[in-house]
Amino acid sequence: MRTELTPQAIAQYQEDGFLVVDDFLSPEELATWRIALDEAVEKRKGNKLPDRKEVYGKGDDADKSYYDNVFDQLINLWMDNEKMRELMLDERLGKMAAQLSGAQGIRIWHDQALIKKPWANPTSWHLDTPYWSFSDRRALSIWVALDDATYENGCLFFIPGSYRQTTFENPGIGKNMGAIFTTYPELKGNKSVAAPMKAGSCSFHNGLTIHGAHANMTPGYRRAMTCAYMPDGNTFNGIPNILSEEEVARLQPGDLLNNEALNPLIYSER
Repeated sequence: MRTELTPQAIAQYQEDGFLVVDDFLSPEELATWRIALDEAVEKRKGNKLPDRKEVYGKGDDADKSYYDNVFDQLINLWMDNEKMRELMLDERLGKMAAQLSGAQGIRIWHDQALIKKPWANPTSWHLDTPYWSFSDRRALSIWVALDDATYENGCLFFIPGSYRQTTFENPGIGKNMGAIFTTYPELKGNKSVAAPMKAGSCSFHNGLTIHGAHANMTPGYRRAMTCAYMPDGNTFNGIPNILSEEEVARLQPGDLLNNEALNPLIYSER
């Protein structure tokens, strides 16, 4: 893996709120990640989370049908697949996240497989951090392309620098690509930047950077493996997000989110 970040790359991330790392994985590593993803997805049998039975494609109302065809989203594969666990808990990834964000320690919030199937709908402009159970302007994600991510099949787009102006208000993800600008009209005139990537490349983005993705206009898949990172020391903000009912019942707003079984610390400067 190309895990060394230059001062220029860190400065670019801090300026734009995102960074693309070309050829992040070697061909052999890319094969390993693909095998791990395929095995983990097969084990889930469509279940979104390891401990819950939500299954995609079972709804029949128009909204659910639309969102089911944006992408397949499977969360916390590291919890029930040993190969994925080894990849996601890699200290080198945590160090990169720490260097980019300025955090001293990094915990996994959750991983996600995001798989755009053939002819999938676009992913509307959105923010990540407002969904999460903590509020930290440094939080970020890695997005690893396991297939070529192209203009045709759903590559990412970012609005550079938007993370400086967005807040923890959650405008959600709508069918309307530009719905987020109802919340942030001052950003409507900003230009977006496309981030096509070859398989094995990756990007990092701040959870408050506005981003989205094209529709998949091809008969092929666009697979990505992602992981959201929480700077160490964060506390529960009252939003359940991926937490189980049992975990939410145990927590009070302000409690530390430091459960190693749920949010392992994968890097610390200390």
